[in-house]
Amino acid sequence: MSLRFSLRHAVAVAAVALPAVSFAAYPDHPIEWVVPYAAGGGSDVVARVVAEPMAKALGQSIIIINKPGAATNIGADYAARAKPDGYTVLTGDTGTLAANPYLYKKLSYSAEKDFSSVGLLVRFPMILVVNPKLPVKNLQEFEAWAKAQSGGVSYATPGAGSPHHLATEIFRERAHLNLVHVPYKGAAPAVQDVMGGQVPFMFVDSVTGYQNIQAGKLRAIGIATPKRSKVFPDIPTLDEQGVKGYEAYAWQGVVVPKATPADRTELLSKQLQATLKEPAVTKRLEEMGLEVTPSNSVDMDKFLAAERAKLGPVIKSNNIQLD
Repeated sequence: MSLRFSLRHAVAVAAVALPAVSFAAYPDHPIEWVVPYAAGGGSDVVARVVAEPMAKALGQSIIIINKPGAATNIGADYAARAKPDGYTVLTGDTGTLAANPYLYKKLSYSAEKDFSSVGLLVRFPMILVVNPKLPVKNLQEFEAWAKAQSGGVSYATPGAGSPHHLATEIFRERAHLNLVHVPYKGAAPAVQDVMGGQVPFMFVDSVTGYQNIQAGKLRAIGIATPKRSKVFPDIPTLDEQGVKGYEAYAWQGVVVPKATPADRTELLSKQLQATLKEPAVTKRLEEMGLEVTPSNSVDMDKFLAAERAKLGPVIKSNNIQLD
């Protein structure tokens, strides 16, 4: 399913009825939801699908503010410097909150010191895909083929330091393969070259890969989830094929400026969780190839600490730097 198609239908979720909460917490003006990506992309769609019913329940409008650029750093800086009054929230993702502190020597914000967690949103499972003409249909065949290639095997990513890049580097270490990184400027051209045969494989996120896997333009070898995905039930996990314990996702959550009052952060967290558990919202996001991950702020803090502990060493050991 295309993301633009998803965006056109996002408004349908606004009619979802949610549990009533106190409107007194947001009496003054609309809430800004900062998305550090351009309008129309996957992150923008997710925010809009969630924001409309969440705003209805809170009794206050939520306006999506797109601040793309610099690997989410522009949007993160904007949100970090916003007034901490509960009227600004940010979509923080794998890069913003876990990888960028290691990828950049200097950041204008601190992922740990400038934000408070509200809750997780969604995960984009990573899927190992190959060009359909490649003579492999499972992980065992893929590994045997890769090891037989002299000089290593090239793989595509949307760019250095992306979740796709880091997922592949972890896979390379676990599978003991000789892989050569070919970074692109975005997921679309990377996927296009894998489909065209210029590069044999990549780890694609579930949203970007959904349509092309369904159409047979990409062959899925394995998904990096602990158990089979409800969205892709026929794709075996990499764990069940031998890479034990291997998981890889891109993910998103919601944060607020650090000094935001605790009562407003808690209200936002509770309503975010309620919204994500609504059947219509869950269905809409799963149709996009996403896993819905409602959580409270404490659980999100634990998740962020684990992600930083996992990604930091990978970035350092492979000397991946973006500045």
